[in-house]
Amino acid sequence: MSSTVPTPTDDFTPDAIVVGAGLAGLVATHELVLAGRKVLVLDQENRANLGGQAFWSLGGLFLVDSPEQRRLGVKDSYELALQDWLGSAGFDRDDEDRMAREWARAYVRFATEEKRDYLHALGLRFTPLVGWAERGGGLADGHGNSVPRFHLTWGTGPEVVRVFLEPVLAGEARGLVRFAFRHRVDELIVEDGAVTGVTGSVLAPSDTARGAASNRDVLSEFSFHAPSVLVSSGGIGHAHDLIRRNWPTERLGPCPETMISGVPAYVDGRMLGISEQAGAALVNRDRMWHYTEGINNWDPVWPDHAIRIIPGPSSLWFDANGIRLPAPCFPGFDTNATMRQILSTGHDYSWFVLDQTIIEKEFALSGSEQNPDITGKDLKLTLRSRLAKGAPGPVEAFKQHGVDFVVADSLTELVDGMNAIARGPRLDAAELERQIVARDREVTNAYTKDAQLAAIGNARRYIGDKAGRVVKPHRILDPAHGPLIAVRLNILTRKTLGGLQTDLDSQVLRPDGAVLSGLYAAGEVAGFGGGGVHGYNALEGTFLGGCIFSGRAAGRAMARRARG
Repeated sequence: MSSTVPTPTDDFTPDAIVVGAGLAGLVATHELVLAGRKVLVLDQENRANLGGQAFWSLGGLFLVDSPEQRRLGVKDSYELALQDWLGSAGFDRDDEDRMAREWARAYVRFATEEKRDYLHALGLRFTPLVGWAERGGGLADGHGNSVPRFHLTWGTGPEVVRVFLEPVLAGEARGLVRFAFRHRVDELIVEDGAVTGVTGSVLAPSDTARGAASNRDVLSEFSFHAPSVLVSSGGIGHAHDLIRRNWPTERLGPCPETMISGVPAYVDGRMLGISEQAGAALVNRDRMWHYTEGINNWDPVWPDHAIRIIPGPSSLWFDANGIRLPAPCFPGFDTNATMRQILSTGHDYSWFVLDQTIIEKEFALSGSEQNPDITGKDLKLTLRSRLAKGAPGPVEAFKQHGVDFVVADSLTELVDGMNAIARGPRLDAAELERQIVARDREVTNAYTKDAQLAAIGNARRYIGDKAGRVVKPHRILDPAHGPLIAVRLNILTRKTLGGLQTDLDSQVLRPDGAVLSGLYAAGEVAGFGGGGVHGYNALEGTFLGGCIFSGRAAGRAMARRARG
């Protein structure tokens, strides 16, 4: 299919310009095509990168009161989900959170009433087990999901991209969509107080594979105009300098010295500053969502490529000094509380200690490429991989090749290996053994004062966790469950929770609250809607959904503007 770039003499006159061909941009373009509008899509990368970060995702989506939940006996509702959302968000800024509050209510309503049907009609399907991510801090009205809501797409991130990309490509074939790849926007054109177009640099061609870093060699300049411009360019996940500049030290502790990147190099945050310079309100800059369970990819695609372990609740979590983390800092419970606890030690890493039994059932890896069975929609491979003895192939590969993994038959040998890769204090084997033995003694009773074991018991009351995610409690130092495994966990950069402030039509607002005419924002660059729909915490499965919801709102509003 042609990817011809419009020129000043070209007869292609776009009704809308979309800056960024990630998921939010594709969703908006899809809605514009449905309305018969002409769309020019600009992206600084090549065609191989269509879909952006979403392609690399696990494909989890936050749904409320779904058929999948009901089949598993999960009782959910809009009211409960909104309670969880608001308790997690902790909105406390009158001006910056003004629109975010409205977006939160609208998004939870969408996730309850429309989202599944909207995606189902496009061909998206889900696996039958609903995951229980980000279980929270222990209070009903506080942070966390009260029930499982993480619906895993059958086909993971590439499938989420496909259901929007295919109709967009059909629109390209019909002459409604033009792509301008290797076009980097450097400025928004503002005329009489309204955004009317974009200018920027044409970059040298690149044949790099999806996700790989490309050149930034400038060949020429461009300028395009349209009644509406959508910014859907992502956040600051790979821009470590911007992360450090905006890091909330007073809330999370000192910015990590060592960070590894959970997103490709093109996630550079440039359009945030460019949009602000054009008059947009940029809010909640200090809110971000990074993971504490990052591991270095032994087979990287982009620089500092990180993978997140998505853990079940049974691994023991120790800080860099070898002290077990307190409640609610258990695997999969409260990301930001755990971040604070880890960084409070003055070090930027921590440790999982577990055994072979736990890794086989409880370790999953983020990323579509780390889950080839589900990504490939291969039912036989999925059943063989997930039910057979041994860890799934990608997990086993990290165990064998990953620089953050230590495997040993004895605790003394394990600690020696941990000390060999530690970036801080040497661990004391006797102290680590004391803490593990104390925990192991609690396993002999069905009840316990150990909060982590109590949480494991609660998790196993849910059939989805008992069947496929959480092992039966056992003594970690029991040789029958060996070998022992330790994993050095690093801070993995990922999402921007603040961004361009928008109304419910994804129109960008000015600092005074007025609409910046002609400019729209969707996805991560808009804090997934309103400039920060998640507040301080995310409930997981909400990032792709936020791109879809905000992109849909933008596309429909831009289509109406073109008609008017």
